[in-house]
Amino acid sequence: MVHHKKRRRLLPFTPSEDTERRLEQMGSLASALTSLNMEYSDDLTYSFDMAPRRANLATYEKGGMQVLSKEDTETLEYCSAMLKRGECPPLLVIFDSCEGMMTLLLASNPSKSLVICPDKRGNIARFINGINNFSPEAKKKQNLKCVRYSVNGECRVLLVATRDIAKGERLYYDYNGYEHEYPTHHFV
Repeated sequence: MVHHKKRRRLLPFTPSEDTERRLEQMGSLASALTSLNMEYSDDLTYSFDMAPRRANLATYEKGGMQVLSKEDTETLEYCSAMLKRGECPPLLVIFDSCEGMMTLLLASNPSKSLVICPDKRGNIARFINGINNFSPEAKKKQNLKCVRYSVNGECRVLLVATRDIAKGERLYYDYNGYEHEYPTHHFV
């Protein structure tokens, strides 16, 4: 008997029809970014004093990286267009053994590894609640994770839902996902 995992694909998030609520959420995000002196960005940006864009090669990933299918790439492009119109970002469910918001590329050669540095630019992911991953009760709250894909040869990180999320429910994420270098023992 052969068992196959169910193939999952990207599905765009359908934003609320409640325009007032969406404007309130977008205003909240704009206010949070402004207070931290940050610029909104869903794109990968490269600072001149850090790694250049050519350093972001999915082929450097230790053990390889999952490639986004043509169908899912089209969905991702559709979701990017939604974001440009001010609509909500996509959420999905899939597996990545190196789950961690800060890890972009985990190379065999550590000098080729890349991390996401959310100090100058960011998006909604910057403001998601973290869980205390030392507490089994806190781990049960987690309803989001990230998945890394090769998109046109570059590493990209997509935020995903691990289950259905109710309207008004808080979003929770394990910032340590894989490397366990972010101190979360003080999170409630």
